[in-house]
Amino acid sequence: MLRCAILVSGRGSNMEAILKAKASGDLPIEVAVVATDRPGAPAITIARRYGVNTFEPSPEQAGDKRTFFSILTQKLQELDVDLIVLAGFMRILPPDFLARYPERIINIHPSLLPAFPGLKAQRQALEYGVRFTGCTVHFVDEGVDSGPIIDQRVVPVYPDDTEESLAARILVEEHRLLPACIRLFAEGRLRIEGRRVRILPPTETR
Repeated sequence: MLRCAILVSGRGSNMEAILKAKASGDLPIEVAVVATDRPGAPAITIARRYGVNTFEPSPEQAGDKRTFFSILTQKLQELDVDLIVLAGFMRILPPDFLARYPERIINIHPSLLPAFPGLKAQRQALEYGVRFTGCTVHFVDEGVDSGPIIDQRVVPVYPDDTEESLAARILVEEHRLLPACIRLFAEGRLRIEGRRVRILPPTETR
């Protein structure tokens, strides 16, 4: 069974969506660890409620990027992790960390990439005046929200939307999309072909 690590920085709603899908039997994975870069992150409390192994650095470790990623890498290696899921993880991954897990790190972002990468994607969408936005799950590379796209969900933008109302509606789709993409990975149904990710039918898994 696929051994998955979930990296979080805050409240952990996408992490909880994964844990709920696993608990219901809809997601054939083992969550080896939920790790955070922010001591005291609410997500850790939620993960422990689900009985999941957690990793939380000391404030000193979290404050030094090199130290944090060194101990995180050691932890993931000890747990023999197959897939790393960034579920609201707010740090840029260093190149040596990415090199250890090629095509095995995925991220969810609250826009239809390549539009509105980086922070405050919902605000960017409102300021630009788009009629539709959404969320994207993609493989992580050395750029910012620039890796090959696995799948997306579209969300309409209403004339009276605020940043908060739009974010809440996108989040509903994020909670559906991220577990679905993890399931595709677990079933061996994702194949990267250049910039494109091909989703294989169940009978064509490699």
